[in-house]
Amino acid sequence: MIPCPCARCCNFKKFSVKIIRGHLYEKGFSLGYIDWIWHGAKASCRSSAGSTMPPPCSENIEQNIEENFATSQVGDICEATYNNRGNLGDDCDKDSEEFKRFLADAEQPLFEGSDSSKLDSMLKLHNWKARFGISDSAFTDLLSSVGSLLPKDHVLPSNAYTAKKTLSDLGLEYIKIHACPNECILYRGVNSDFVECPKCHISHWKLGKDGKVRVNIPAKVMCQDGQMHHPSDSPSWRNVDYKWPEFGNEPRNLRLAMAADGINSHKNGMNNRYSCWPVVLTTYNLPPWLCMKRKFLMLTILVSGPQEPGNNIDVFLQPLIDDLKKLWKEGEPDVYDAHIKSSFTLRAILMWTIYDFPAYGNLSSCVNKGYMCCPICGNDTVFTSYQENVFSRPSSIFT
Repeated sequence: MIPCPCARCCNFKKFSVKIIRGHLYEKGFSLGYIDWIWHGAKASCRSSAGSTMPPPCSENIEQNIEENFATSQVGDICEATYNNRGNLGDDCDKDSEEFKRFLADAEQPLFEGSDSSKLDSMLKLHNWKARFGISDSAFTDLLSSVGSLLPKDHVLPSNAYTAKKTLSDLGLEYIKIHACPNECILYRGVNSDFVECPKCHISHWKLGKDGKVRVNIPAKVMCQDGQMHHPSDSPSWRNVDYKWPEFGNEPRNLRLAMAADGINSHKNGMNNRYSCWPVVLTTYNLPPWLCMKRKFLMLTILVSGPQEPGNNIDVFLQPLIDDLKKLWKEGEPDVYDAHIKSSFTLRAILMWTIYDFPAYGNLSSCVNKGYMCCPICGNDTVFTSYQENVFSRPSSIFT
């Protein structure tokens, strides 16, 4: 049983290696875990920049690790946060007021004589709140109760709003976007000043029990927290790990997606009937902001000609299919890993295909026109005839 370094447990819980491996596949590594002090590394030892691979785990963890946690890890979290933002082109550096404030919070004890700092205590409480899904009102009540038990000179925030505001610059903030209750539009950009939805005419603001509009209280808010941020969060990704554990246990194996569609490469208008079909592979093992970068896209097939291949595209896909079968069954031996300076057998799996509906019919060799236009439903496709669909509408559609 060792501490689990996933983004959910954050080393607060201990599990077996098998369970931890599943947590890491599902949640990923804790981004704030810079020095692997819970797994044998010394507090002064820092992993190489940009590396997500932990050093070898030690069975005998030093006794003074827990004492050094508050001073080493919390300070490194602040430094890593502002260094990463600087790499992204923002104006955050060690001389900024925010960074100085975070260093002061990391060094300020929770109360006189306390071994825990203010920032360390807030991070642990926020991690507990997120892990168990505690509401803001319950978290405020907890902070108030804990504060009443601490000495009078404590610096613990008194409510959830103050705690969130203090940690907002650490990357825990999120943006709220107002939305139509019927999901017609988002109130942003040119729609930000609308008082009602232009499509369904429902009020932008919430209606009280008395039927009156509560101005400045949105009827619906969109937040990204808790949603799927990467294909690794999907059930398909975890299903591969469950069905083929030998493949899933090797994190360097590739998870691929294939995209195909026809384009007009000559840019001289829609009148040109020339069609070019590229087939592109992308690797989803990368972070979201790198998956779709040009240097990580692999142009595997380029079908050029005056006419599109149509249903005969399977003829051109044969070399790619053969290579994918080989990468899945046998793999590519003696692939050199420059990070650990050793060779391994690389395998790959094609998990998703991306195309529009007409290309869907060509690539699946199924009919996607007429009465049975759904390749999934087939004979059970629910359809409406063109004559019934058109002449049952108001005459205004012809104007």
